[in-house]
Amino acid sequence: MKIRSVEFSGSVVDANATLPGDLPQIAFSGRSNVGKSSLINTLLRRTRKKLARVSATPGKTQALNFYRVNDDFFLVDLPGYGYARAPTAVRDAWKGLIEGYLTRKTDLRGVVHLVDARHDPTPLDQEMVEFLAEVGLPTLVVLTKIDKLKRQQRTNSMLRAVEKLSLDEDQMLPFSSKTGEGRDALLGALDDLLKGTDS
Repeated sequence: MKIRSVEFSGSVVDANATLPGDLPQIAFSGRSNVGKSSLINTLLRRTRKKLARVSATPGKTQALNFYRVNDDFFLVDLPGYGYARAPTAVRDAWKGLIEGYLTRKTDLRGVVHLVDARHDPTPLDQEMVEFLAEVGLPTLVVLTKIDKLKRQQRTNSMLRAVEKLSLDEDQMLPFSSKTGEGRDALLGALDDLLKGTDS
């Protein structure tokens, strides 16, 4: 897949609200501060003029943000969850928004779930992956910030993530927003999801 065009198509703050269009969708999820905005900007080659806002304050994204890519599909940036300082009511609202969107009847082809490679997947990561399995959504787990690990650490991180999330190794992909490692592989996986084939 080559990125020819990207445009921000709008935000949705209610899981039942009208979406910006009826194109196929691929959603990106992950805990706050996992590097989701940086990954999206690297993936879409928007590193000079940032498309997804990179915030110093985790938990800043509080809506479903839709980006129209190549006029072919929407990349949907889900709110980062698990930010401890956010009030309980706010965290519950994020959870309701995310789960409401993921279970509504749309042309959602799959979810890319991000985990920080420097840390083991958290119980919230496990909960999200289990939820995606329950609702039957194809899931790819991307280990972000992989450039910060040495070779053996990378291997160990991948093995622990596979074990803790009960996934196959081919559902796991290392990624670095700094070096661009994993970008082509992730674009290929998105292509497979859009075509309805196994990645």
